[in-house]
Amino acid sequence: MPFLTLLRHGESQWNLENRFTGWVDVDLSPKGEVEAAAAGALLKDVPVDMLFTSVLKRAMRTAEIALDRAGRHDVPTMRDAALNERHYGDLQGLNKAETAQKYGAEQVHIWRRSYDVAPPGGESLKDTRARVMPYFDAEIAPRLRAGTNILVVAHGNSLRSLIMHVEELSAEEILKVEIPTGVPITYELDQDLHVVQKTVHTPAA
Repeated sequence: MPFLTLLRHGESQWNLENRFTGWVDVDLSPKGEVEAAAAGALLKDVPVDMLFTSVLKRAMRTAEIALDRAGRHDVPTMRDAALNERHYGDLQGLNKAETAQKYGAEQVHIWRRSYDVAPPGGESLKDTRARVMPYFDAEIAPRLRAGTNILVVAHGNSLRSLIMHVEELSAEEILKVEIPTGVPITYELDQDLHVVQKTVHTPAA
C-alpha cells in the first residue's frame, strides 16, 4: 500500500510579517528553515520515492532541507504551479491587520475562510482546488496506484485541496482544517487511494 505524505512549507518571511503571500515568491524565515529541518527528522522513517512541489521557493527550499535532514538524496522531483498557494490577488503583499482596516474585518474573514468567495483579482479555495485536482489526477494518483510513495511539499490551501479529496471532506469541513507549517502528514492508502491510516508527525515535546 502506498504512502502519501503532505508537508506545508516552513514559516516564510511574509508569514512572519503577517502578510498575504499567495504567489509572491518569498523565501523561508530563519524559523522556517529550522521547521524544515525538524520535518526532515520526522520523515526519516517515512517511505519517499518521489517528490512533488510547487514552483515557489519556500516550498522547494523546505523540501530540499527536509530531504537532506532525512538522509534522502537524489529523490526524483516534479514541480508545477498547479501546486502553488492560493492566489490572493489584490491582497498579496498587504499586512493582514491593514487589510482588515481597509476592507473591514468581516469581509477579510469571508475571503480567508469561505470556500467559494475570492478576493479581488484572486482565487477562492474552490478555484485553487479546481487547478490542484486535475494535476493530482494526472500526475500523482497514477503513481500512487502503481505503489510509488510520494511526498508533496506545498502550501496551506493547495494542501487543503488534497486533504479535502483524500479525506473526502465537505466544503464546510475543509474550512475547519488547519495545516501547521513544517508538520508532515502521512496517509497510508489502499489500492483505491482510500485512507487506511493517517499519521500527523508532531515533534516530541
